Amino acid sequence: MPEFLELLPPPDALKVLLSHIIPEPQTEQIETTAALGRVTAFSVNAPYSLPTFPRSTVDGYAVRAADTFGASDSLPAYLTLVGEVPMGAPAGLSLTAGQCALIHTGGMLPDRADAVVMVEYSQSARPAEVEVLRAAAPGENVLKVGEDVVAGQEVIPAGVRLRPPEIGGLMALGLNRVSVARRPRVGLLSSGDEVVPPEVELGLGQVRDVNSYSLGALIEQAGGIPVRYGILPDHSEALRVAAARALGDCDVVIITAGSSASSRDLTAAVIDSLGRPGVLVHGVDVRPGKPTILAVCDGKAVIGLPGNPVSALVIAGLFVVPVLRILLGLQAGRPTPRLSACLTTNLPSQAGREDWVAVRLQESPQGYLAEPVFGKSNLIFTLARADGMVRIPPEATGLEAGQVVEVYLS
Repeated sequence: MPEFLELLPPPDALKVLLSHIIPEPQTEQIETTAALGRVTAFSVNAPYSLPTFPRSTVDGYAVRAADTFGASDSLPAYLTLVGEVPMGAPAGLSLTAGQCALIHTGGMLPDRADAVVMVEYSQSARPAEVEVLRAAAPGENVLKVGEDVVAGQEVIPAGVRLRPPEIGGLMALGLNRVSVARRPRVGLLSSGDEVVPPEVELGLGQVRDVNSYSLGALIEQAGGIPVRYGILPDHSEALRVAAARALGDCDVVIITAGSSASSRDLTAAVIDSLGRPGVLVHGVDVRPGKPTILAVCDGKAVIGLPGNPVSALVIAGLFVVPVLRILLGLQAGRPTPRLSACLTTNLPSQAGREDWVAVRLQESPQGYLAEPVFGKSNLIFTLARADGMVRIPPEATGLEAGQVVEVYLS
């Protein structure tokens, strides 16, 4: 088995890969209702202020705060009830000294009102008169004009993945369409004489194609569009033709190689022939996933992944996802979902190599426990049984049971 000449740590390998990619973001405008998970292509500014009018946040009575000062259960303030604020319409009222108006949550404050007394702190004294049992401060239980956003304010920067709150905010501003980054197309090629489609009845010595589908799901989750080019035999010309076609159609190409050393060498040679500069990294100091190939061919990332399903997914998370983030124009800043947990078992590691270990989380009175899910890298249910991954840094020779670790959630 040939030795890798130089094994780069994953951060260094990623830096080499990204330094050769010059993204040219493509944009499109879509319906906001279809924009969940998409990435903003441009910043979004508020066309007007929200709220557009002063609103009550409670059911109660709109008042002039000064008229309630000193009010208490034993010494109420008595206010004259002059009407009720209609919902969905202008208040149509203006308060003078000693007056109040019945108002409901979301209703517009009458002119000269500056606070709302909750209905719980009031009672009817006699017809058209209200006892206020607690003083209200100016602005209490009131949303002011522009308290959420003011006209012209940037409300969503460029490069933000839209979540339910952003979708709601866009709709609140009447923005029914939004400009987003076009989803990168990622070509997926599986190679291996032993690999067959999932719908085929297995023969002896055969395995079903797992990687096209697990990687496709990861790509969709990261914001890309997976494009499957089928299963290729371990023959260089067939692989080269299919890879060249994928490179022409897509923004990124992923090739999962067979498990033999010869098939990995074949994949590297094919990738190197697709364009300049070609293969940049062949071998990463990580487990699982050492025989990773990172290349850029005529401006597009081409990544050769190990054929073992666990290795392929782990490496795709380390290298494919960051490439998609760059192509989508995603801002850095939002943290990767993770939590702290107490390791239940010793985890050995080799100094100088970064290891990733699948773990299952369990709750305990003291917090979360991280139980390693041991399994070889060709067993996909090793990851299916796990809740996340623990990283063993290259400077460590392992992690001890009882140690608090960070779990990167799946």
